[in-house]
Amino acid sequence: MRRRQTSRGNKSRNYILPAPLGGLNARDSLDAMAETDAVVMDNYIPGETKVSLRRGFSRYAAIGARVQTLAEFRAEDGNNRFFAFAGGSVWDVTSKQRPVDLEKDFSSDEWQTVQFKNRLFAVNGTDKPQVFYFNEKGEEVWEDASFSGENLVSELLVNAASSKQRLWFVEKGALKVWYSENVGEVQGNLLSFDLTTIARDGGCLTAIASWTQDGGEGMDDLTVFLTSEGEALVYAGNNPNSADDWKLKGIFRIARPIGYRCVLSYQGDIVVITEDGYLPLSKALPMACANNSQIAFSDKIRGLVLSRTRTNANKPGWQALVYNRGGYAIFNVPVNQQFEQHVINTNTGAWCRFTGIPALCWGMFNGRAYFGTDDGIMLFDDGYSDNHAYINGQVAQAYSGFGTSNIKKVQLLNPRTKSANPYALVVYTNADFSDMKIDFAENIGYAGLSKWSTAAYPSKIKWSSFAHPSGTKWATLQGTIRSQWIGNSATGFKFSLVFKTRTRGNLIEWYNTGVRFEEGLGII
Repeated sequence: MRRRQTSRGNKSRNYILPAPLGGLNARDSLDAMAETDAVVMDNYIPGETKVSLRRGFSRYAAIGARVQTLAEFRAEDGNNRFFAFAGGSVWDVTSKQRPVDLEKDFSSDEWQTVQFKNRLFAVNGTDKPQVFYFNEKGEEVWEDASFSGENLVSELLVNAASSKQRLWFVEKGALKVWYSENVGEVQGNLLSFDLTTIARDGGCLTAIASWTQDGGEGMDDLTVFLTSEGEALVYAGNNPNSADDWKLKGIFRIARPIGYRCVLSYQGDIVVITEDGYLPLSKALPMACANNSQIAFSDKIRGLVLSRTRTNANKPGWQALVYNRGGYAIFNVPVNQQFEQHVINTNTGAWCRFTGIPALCWGMFNGRAYFGTDDGIMLFDDGYSDNHAYINGQVAQAYSGFGTSNIKKVQLLNPRTKSANPYALVVYTNADFSDMKIDFAENIGYAGLSKWSTAAYPSKIKWSSFAHPSGTKWATLQGTIRSQWIGNSATGFKFSLVFKTRTRGNLIEWYNTGVRFEEGLGII
């Protein structure tokens, strides 16, 4: 009797899941996200072709006091200076080996600074304005700024900016600004400009910014005044004393700005830290050519920002800077008694979050990023540990059906990564919007890599790989991409890949993940 031949399809299927280059998504529903987005993305940076663990930080200078302001003076000859405001004084921290206390007696360490021509100005709304410069003998000078003006109380100047070749200052608690009487002046008489009758919603002024716009006939520098109630008052012209050369372009409503350090200037655009997110003015204001933003910002993390501003908007520490060396912008965010950073790739617009960085404030010096702590200054993007502590990296990728809507059982995972040294990896899948959490594994060197506990889920999680049945030791050779299948067991329709590392002394790059699963055809 002839045996019937049975046609059998492939029992297992393979799928290549790209790394989450789309970055953190705190806007869309779990079911609507692209598989290249991430629900959680901590300390991993989405790049153009890969996702990379952020670098760490190291001790730069110990001061023994809480550093709340960092400022750089950019000299014409490149002999720049670096200053920190801490402990009621200002410190010259240009040399990490020898920080120098300039022995001032200030009542606040939260200063706003601006460099205009060859001088660095600092104001805080409580103390006399300060100025740093080199005198004719080449000596360094820190002294009270020499400003006067009718009814001017210089101690109330709380924010500073430069626009139209003039210095501008915000008066604390008022809708009044002060500006240099003459173009290019670094001292002397200040004139006032009262916006009380212009601002419709009251409040007080928070910040001033110079905004470059292309109005169709060339570049036009506008001066923008931001109020605490979320009004942007936009002026064109060069001379506030002349009705013919100083005109109101418009009054626009935006979300309320947060703090005095709410403005980030980058490539002609202005990004404002607000209660509703980080808004480029070129996107927010209905002006001609106002949508031609040169910064790839989006609203993909608006939900995260709203959760932070709801309870932390009045806390100090909000600040932003562009870090060209890393190719991203950093937004510093106070969270209870700690800090986190919301980070955007300025080329792709993809977001992530940094944790474990206790930054009270940020500053740039010679192209490098620094931040202030409770007792000194740290150099960021230096080494592969957080001042010798572990860097915890965690990504929960958006849910994917791996190319089919049928039910499936995921059997094996193969995250393809590159690293300089071996590291231990926790990788698993959450099925159908579940939220199972497994602790970090630690990298403690080439030998004795710790094995993560599976006691809580003995029947669900199979961590052993075929090559290393006692636990996955994710050893890679420098310059090569590691490819190794790891056991996994989860059943469902959609899956979120969770990728977790806890490492120091290592740079990890993640390219994609191979997934092998059984598809349940015809199962109801």
